[in-house]
Amino acid sequence: MNIVIVDDNPVNLMVIEKILKSVGYTHFIKLPSGLELLELLHAGSDAVPEAPIDLILLDMMMPEMDGLETCRRIQEHENLRDIPIIVVTAMGDSNLLAEVLEAGASDYVMKPVNKVELVARIRVALRLKYEKDWHKENEARIKSELELAKQVQSSVLSQPIAMDRLDICASYHPSFELAGDLYSWYRIDDHRYGIILLDMMGHGISSSLVCMFISSVMQDTITRFVSPELVIAELNRYMNQLNNRKDNPINYYFTAIYLLMDTSNSTIEYVNAGHPPGLLFEEGKPVKLLETGSCAVGFFEQMHIEKELIQYERPLRLFMFTDGLLEALEEEGRCEMDKLTGFLRASRSEEKLEAIVERIVPPEVWDMQEDDICMVRVQAR
Repeated sequence: MNIVIVDDNPVNLMVIEKILKSVGYTHFIKLPSGLELLELLHAGSDAVPEAPIDLILLDMMMPEMDGLETCRRIQEHENLRDIPIIVVTAMGDSNLLAEVLEAGASDYVMKPVNKVELVARIRVALRLKYEKDWHKENEARIKSELELAKQVQSSVLSQPIAMDRLDICASYHPSFELAGDLYSWYRIDDHRYGIILLDMMGHGISSSLVCMFISSVMQDTITRFVSPELVIAELNRYMNQLNNRKDNPINYYFTAIYLLMDTSNSTIEYVNAGHPPGLLFEEGKPVKLLETGSCAVGFFEQMHIEKELIQYERPLRLFMFTDGLLEALEEEGRCEMDKLTGFLRASRSEEKLEAIVERIVPPEVWDMQEDDICMVRVQAR
């Protein structure tokens, strides 16, 4: 542990050092000015020093730079702000003391120094610093683990596919390190693909873990059950298994759209489970909303599920999205679905989906994004 004592009076330096030694503190750096303190701090600001500075005892009245200005300079550097500063001063001006505390000092003691008071304030300051350091280390560890979890979560998302008669891609902008949206598509046979987009309740670690649970059973569920109403019913069974655990205080659910694309028969079968309706643009026809289906998955043990069959004859573009995209378009007096439909109708099939989403979402939304924004585009010819 290193304690820095800054005072232009050698007698004061000696007195404070003697007090600290008497209670067991042994490592000191004694400096005569605030300028030399700043030089010392900056010398170790770009790398972790062998003996980090744990506490600064700072005189208020010094030549060249007083304690107030020294505190302000230290606070300008983010990596130095957590070092506790106790001002040691003979000045009893309450306004000045308030000013130095606002400038970054954590506490103060009056001269002549009272040993009991000084030691007590040092111990409080060091205890708070140790707690703060522990929290910073813990947060760094959690951040590292979240980054790993984010990479794992991203790895289960399907990659774009481009075939003679079918293109599928997605644009995904999570609002947190870990998100609650999930999209996947799986090849059933030479002509059929199962495609799903879901939005898990909530955000963060818990929603992400439930998403990963659903992702682990997704491929088997889709390739084994295939038909939309059976797939949604099976996913609902898995969600009820999770929700019925005695140690689970929260009932999780998700909304979803699941499509079965058949390029040989030019058909789409789908179920919308409480999700914002998908938008289907087929050349020469009005836009169609994909809204037939059921309630959200995980609400009830038994679900009433309806599927819809769509026969298409011309090239089509189909867009599925989560409610975060609609929330980004909220504007008083205007319908978000109407705005989104206009944007998507004007988009071109050869345009990258990422560019379309960036054009749809207002720039200011990205700076304060509160929900995941995800869109999946399916193009069939």
